[in-house]
Amino acid sequence: METIDETIDIIKTRVIGIDIRLDKTTYGIVDIRGEIVAQDHFETSEYDDVNDFITVLADKLLALAEENGGYESIRSVGISAPSASSVSGCIENAANLPWKGIIPLAAMLRDRIGIAVAVANDAHITALGEKAYGSAHGMKDFVVVSISHGGLGSCFYSNGMPHVGAQGFAGELGHTCVEINGRTCGCGNKGCLETYCTEEGLKKTIADLIAKGEKSDIADQLAQMDIASIAKFCDKGDKVAIEAFRLTGDMLGLGLANYASVLNPEAIILTGDLTQAGKWLLKPMRKSFEEHVFPNIKHSTRILVSILKEGERDVLGASALAWDVKEYSLFK
Repeated sequence: METIDETIDIIKTRVIGIDIRLDKTTYGIVDIRGEIVAQDHFETSEYDDVNDFITVLADKLLALAEENGGYESIRSVGISAPSASSVSGCIENAANLPWKGIIPLAAMLRDRIGIAVAVANDAHITALGEKAYGSAHGMKDFVVVSISHGGLGSCFYSNGMPHVGAQGFAGELGHTCVEINGRTCGCGNKGCLETYCTEEGLKKTIADLIAKGEKSDIADQLAQMDIASIAKFCDKGDKVAIEAFRLTGDMLGLGLANYASVLNPEAIILTGDLTQAGKWLLKPMRKSFEEHVFPNIKHSTRILVSILKEGERDVLGASALAWDVKEYSLFK
């Protein structure tokens, strides 16, 4: 005779969120209240073969789950990755990852761990995190722009829903052209916004200024520096660093103004490494935005910097994606 316990399905109260970036992959267990129960990371760049990466990732997920309540409590997995499509579940021709071509990431991991896996573009995931837990909470029409080491992505919400496009690649702001015959981008085109408005783009601008004869103490240290350390040179009055941020801010403000003029959002929320520059980037960016945006929306579009921690936002966003995927288990 069946007992009551045998006839009632167990409600799983946790998911796993994964954020894949060029330098590292962060993964965490998130409960139904949005609390990160446990979190860890490993170096993405150590795995040139995606099959090796998936094997290591699966092993680490299983180990973390067993150490924190057991694998049976995990409902599903959500993954944030560059150039990923929520429609196909694949990473498709990522410019900033070591794995080329089309990678069926969701299917590969699902087959290894036996539960449902959802995948989406990193900018889409960032927007999910901001809407659920951050600066976009309560908004229906907003844009999130994520600026990392070498990439610039975005996602926009319209009337409370994310717009992902027919193949899942809507919002590729970083690959809009802002300079005819400009810098060569990893996507193969020239003059893309992300070739100017990322850490790599900023360093290229600094190198260009120095090559033109501008003097700076940054010259011998540039390769090892990050956004925060370059901003410190601005604090010391370094003219090359200040000018580089001005030029970067001008270009970013132009790109955001074009975006806002098309979408008319309540707010544009900036996330990622470049925001560490503070006023050195934000002041020229805002000035450029106001000069180029459609006048009717100039004073109604707020530009905000995310309040969420960089190490947590995309894990939380990926967990929100995981809750939406249809539950599946290889073990039933």
